Amino acid sequence: MPPEIREVKCPVCGSKRVWRDGLRYLTNGEEVQRYICRDCGYRFSDPSKISKRRSSDSFYCRVGGWDGQPKNSAKAVEALRELEKAEKWAAGAADKQKAEIKGKVLEYLFHLHKQGYSEATIRLHRTALKVLTERGANLFDPESVKEVIAKQKWSSARRYNVISAYNSFLKFIGLSWEKPKCKVERKIPFIPTEAEIDALIAGSGRKLSAFLQLLKETAMRAGEAKRLEWTDIDFERRIITLNKPEKGSMPRMWKVSPKLISMLGALPKKSTKVFGDGPINSLKTTFQKTRRKLAHKLQNPRLLKISFHTFRHWKATMLYHQTKDILYVKRFLGHKRLENTEIYVNIEQTLFGESDNDEFTVKVASTPEEIKQLLEVGFEYVCKKGGLLFFRKRK
Repeated sequence: MPPEIREVKCPVCGSKRVWRDGLRYLTNGEEVQRYICRDCGYRFSDPSKISKRRSSDSFYCRVGGWDGQPKNSAKAVEALRELEKAEKWAAGAADKQKAEIKGKVLEYLFHLHKQGYSEATIRLHRTALKVLTERGANLFDPESVKEVIAKQKWSSARRYNVISAYNSFLKFIGLSWEKPKCKVERKIPFIPTEAEIDALIAGSGRKLSAFLQLLKETAMRAGEAKRLEWTDIDFERRIITLNKPEKGSMPRMWKVSPKLISMLGALPKKSTKVFGDGPINSLKTTFQKTRRKLAHKLQNPRLLKISFHTFRHWKATMLYHQTKDILYVKRFLGHKRLENTEIYVNIEQTLFGESDNDEFTVKVASTPEEIKQLLEVGFEYVCKKGGLLFFRKRK
């Protein structure tokens, strides 16, 4: 009994259960190995020896019989022809569906643009739909999408963003689904020391170090800093203005250090944007490589936990520690809701604690007029309980 050949596949059914089936002697004196598929009965020559000029007729004359049909029978040939037709039709239908999905995605992204969504939001939705498609999901079939999402090892935040993006796309094309459950767990952000922040800045190249110094002093989001234009910088008065904030934040202005102004002034002015027209991911990749290199060089794995957004968390925590004014921190970050800023109060108190000689006068307010009076005399907001707002001021 001849041995099974594992390295050759049947060109019809793809089975590896293939046996040698004698030799074929060509007119030029060459010998070509013949094979037979044990699953479908198809006989074929060594794929590496078959001429590319062969006709379809010569191809079908080598069809083996199956279902009790003799070799080269008309029924076997016709069955194989029908199989090929079905495969071509299926491939064409799949290509047509892919084209339809791509067209709908483009329509959807343009719809978001017309509705006034930010570039960051549109980019997030585009990326989410692209990832789902690349990983085998059919965007016209919600169950297919749910299967792909279930297999991914994403963080809860990323899973939530992908589900939200696809849910919005489904509404646009007039379909619905039962959304997978996903609860985003809010975590306490990592706060590095200033020495660790400065080590990353000092160990980076000219462009990246200026970018990181900008994040350190202004607490900008990375996307906001990447869109910064030269006209937004007043080099003489050392003022930077942000008129294109992300996530619906408030526009802001900062008085920055001479060091940052000097670093920005040393950058080449090849574009209207300070950090060029390239994608933010290019700068992020450079940062990740630099961070990994410095973490190894300084033997400090904590550096690997620092991201672009960590600079914003660090600045907010330090700012509250210096001022104890949560409303000032809120305006500095551009937050619209105070709840988004309150997390830094807890972080600051945990990191620095309360000094033994810190004594405060505490006041309670319930009306806008009372709140205004307390703020005018230097009281700072602490928290809200039972409909009352609590303020304090050092004695």
